[in-house]
This record gives sequence, structure tokens and C-alpha cells, in this order.
Amino acid sequence: MPKIEVKNISKVFGPSPKKVLSQLEKNFDKQDVLVETSHAIGVYKASFEVEEGEVFVIIGLSGSGKSTLIRCLNLLNKPTSGSILVDGEDIVKYDRKELREFRRHKAAMVFQNFALFSHKNVLDNVAFGLKIRGISRDEARAKAKNMLSMVGLEGYEESPVNALSGGMKQRVGLARALANDPEILLMDEAFSALDPIVRRDMQFELIKLQKKLKKTIVFITHDINEAFKLGDRVAIMKDARIVQIGTPEEILANPCDDYVEKFTVDIDKTKVLPVRSIMSVPGCLTKIKDGPKVALQEMKANSVSSAYVVDEKLHLLGIVTLSAAMKAIEEKRSLADIMHTDVIEVDQETMISDLVPLATQSAYPIAVKDEQGRLTGIVTRVAILSHL
Repeated sequence: MPKIEVKNISKVFGPSPKKVLSQLEKNFDKQDVLVETSHAIGVYKASFEVEEGEVFVIIGLSGSGKSTLIRCLNLLNKPTSGSILVDGEDIVKYDRKELREFRRHKAAMVFQNFALFSHKNVLDNVAFGLKIRGISRDEARAKAKNMLSMVGLEGYEESPVNALSGGMKQRVGLARALANDPEILLMDEAFSALDPIVRRDMQFELIKLQKKLKKTIVFITHDINEAFKLGDRVAIMKDARIVQIGTPEEILANPCDDYVEKFTVDIDKTKVLPVRSIMSVPGCLTKIKDGPKVALQEMKANSVSSAYVVDEKLHLLGIVTLSAAMKAIEEKRSLADIMHTDVIEVDQETMISDLVPLATQSAYPIAVKDEQGRLTGIVTRVAILSHL
């Protein structure tokens, strides 16, 4: 079951939203509707699912409806029609008490303009949500300190928030949202107000935190590079509608229309596509216990001049060449004695751009490992160069 399931959500602003919504034609124009009815169409029949632990990014230009949509997910904007299921429960039907509990315990929000209390110090800002839940002062401050440490602000607990840079303020906002240990994190253009360098730092910080915390995140942005860098899947919005949903690789390979194609045309693919999208299967594998004779046979059978040496769990140990294996047989030496161990390994989520300097340092293709450290593929110089 998806963590979040949005079904045909529409949001119309105006005195008679349901009436106007019922009269809309399929190919309506937002501006025409506004002029003719004095109603603004924020979101129209949006549907999508978000899996637990997924980073789902919604991207669009100004006025596309993306911020209106994310505010529907915690009912800051109550939908005109449709349903929003969280763990199978339709939150649109919640009463005030149920909604308050949902916002306190299950879903937290991070805003673009930080939304910090200027009269409180950093620690008290982070601890605020915990205190209104009735958690004792000491426990709230302890949890807040731990979260500040996690976002790299250890030592700033007593600092006034007005003394912080934009990037540091956003770290405080992120720490405050995470302090309640919410299952869902809603991030509305959270990094858009930051300068480019700080923004990149915060993107990296979020990726690092997500690997550890595995929250369900819905992230809003107008930056296609940011969307593709952070998102497991991306939804592209235009004029209150979702026009395409897919992984970054799927959208780049198969844009659904001219709008999406133009939207993604200037993207630096090397900075948003992971190495798993260009890796190939190793030409030959041999296990360390099998020795040089088996390695030689495997290389000949696969018509290659080298083989990757792995252990029983498929962890990469090194690489052995055809000539080295033949010499080892003559000299009665083991694979461990003659294999090269200077093979560069990267995680499969590493961005292609990060491989460019590594490729110049290695005589062999770069090895790619999965989360368990198992060899899962290789990336050649040719594959890297073809994507630059």
C-alpha cells in the first residue's frame, strides 16, 4: 500500500468552487476561467502515489499549481474535490482534532522562507513543536540538540536566529521539522531562497539525511536540476495539471509532449543521472577461491582479456588480466598474489559528473556496487564521455 495516495484532487479558489469545478471543460484555460468566473484553478484532477521512504518531487513554473498541491497534502488548502489517503485513511475527511494530530505526529512541513521565531534562539525554535506536544522541556531540548547535530549546527544552540545565514536558517527549519520524527516531510521550495553554493550544500545534506532516516518526502521546486538530483520520481505540472510522472531517466528518455521536452532540454544530465543508468554488466567474473586456471577459462569463454575477482558475497577484490593468470599458473601462484587491487569503486547512485575525474585516474573501468557492497556493474570511459 502506498504511503500517500492522491486521487483526482482539485482545488478551486473563489466563492463557488464546486459549481465552477463541475462546469469546467476538459481543455479549459486557467486565465479564461479566472476572467469569466472570478475563480482561480489551483489544481485540477491531480493523481499520484508516493511509496514509503520515497522522495517524490513536484516541479513546475510559477503558477503551475505545485505549491497549492503540496498544501493540500496537509490540508492547509482543503481540496475542492478528491481524496488523499495516508496509510489508507482519507485525511480530507478528518475533523479538527484528527487533523491536528496528523500535523503534529505524521506530517511536518518545511517552508521556503524558513518560518522561524525571531524572538527564540536556535534550540528553542527546533524544540518548539516538541513542547506543544506536551514533551518536557529537558526531553525536548535533548531531542532538539540531537537534531541540530544531525544537520550540522552543533554549537549554535543558543544563537539568535537573526544572526544566522540563509543556509543555516534553512537547516534550523529542517531540524525543527525532523525533531517530531514525522513519517512524512513536505518541503515547499525549501531551498529556493538560498544562493547556489548553499543550495547545493543543502541538497547534499538532504540526500545524506534521507539515507539515514528514510522519510517519505514530497518536495516542491521550480529547478529541473534540483528535481532530478533529489527525486526518486518526478511529477511535472503545467497550468494546474500534472502532465507527466516518472523517474528522471524515464522523463529524459521519453518526454510525453513538447512542453516536457522543452522543460528538460537544458538539463545537465551528468549531474542528475546516476551511474546505474549508464553502467554495463562486467564481461567476466571469477571467484577468488577458484584460482587462476578457472579465471583463465572464464576469460577465454567470454573472449575478454581481464576478469573481476569477487568473494562469495560478490564483493569486488580486484581485477586479473589474461597474461597475469597465465603467468600465475606457470609460477603456481594464487589470484590474490597477482590481481590488481587499485580498481575504483563507486556507489550506484553516484552522479555521472562525479566519475569524470575518477576516470582519468584508473587504468580499468570503474566498478559500481550496490547498497550491500556487491559488484553490480562497470562504467567505461566511453560510456562517461558519451554523456558529457
